[in-house]
Amino acid sequence: MGRSVVLAGAARCLRCSLPPRWCTCDALPPIVTQLIVHVLIHRHEQQKPSSTGKLVARAVVGSRSHVYQRGTRFFAASGWPGDAVERGEDLWILHPAGDPLPGAQSSPHSKFGSRQNILLLDGTWRQAGEMLRSLDGVGQCVRLADADDAPSRYWLRDQPGPRQLSTAEALMVVFRAVGEHEAERHLQLHFELHVYATLLARGKREMAERYLGCSPLLNEAPAAVDDLHAR
Repeated sequence: MGRSVVLAGAARCLRCSLPPRWCTCDALPPIVTQLIVHVLIHRHEQQKPSSTGKLVARAVVGSRSHVYQRGTRFFAASGWPGDAVERGEDLWILHPAGDPLPGAQSSPHSKFGSRQNILLLDGTWRQAGEMLRSLDGVGQCVRLADADDAPSRYWLRDQPGPRQLSTAEALMVVFRAVGEHEAERHLQLHFELHVYATLLARGKREMAERYLGCSPLLNEAPAAVDDLHAR
């Protein structure tokens, strides 16, 4: 069995928290979107290599990261999320307790020229509920479409249900809903490479190769995979 190289005290990339051997931060082009993407990351999630909220924050151009501190409701980086929304812009907060996510007819391209803000809650399901309560009165809470039944590809953690998605996968569904299909495709590649590299870093080579076998990476980003193997 392979031995995980994610060890206490080992050198880590400051952006993804993986050992440099497995870092994929610059392996793929950044993602361009008309949405203004915010990620509210629970403080316990900050240093976890498995966090896909951190992946979104580093891969999506113009994204804004905020850190939630329980009790004090402290937000680091760019401050309180509500303050980051410009006058005339709207804020969606993504959570299963919200209203149905508006479709492509309400995309940021068609709303009087304004840009749409989307806030993702990154943490466990319990932590996401806590963060949502701290945002009372800020923005509109929305949920993903019930018809979207694709199973999660987030093999790094056990999900409560087969259709409960990671933070990055949830943003892919949002991109699809507003018609940003190129952003969706590029984020999927970033996400798949992140999961694959993290499985390898954990020493789970057989599981990683099974994951890669049904991944779009083989056809759409083979150079990134080859570079990872060549190190």
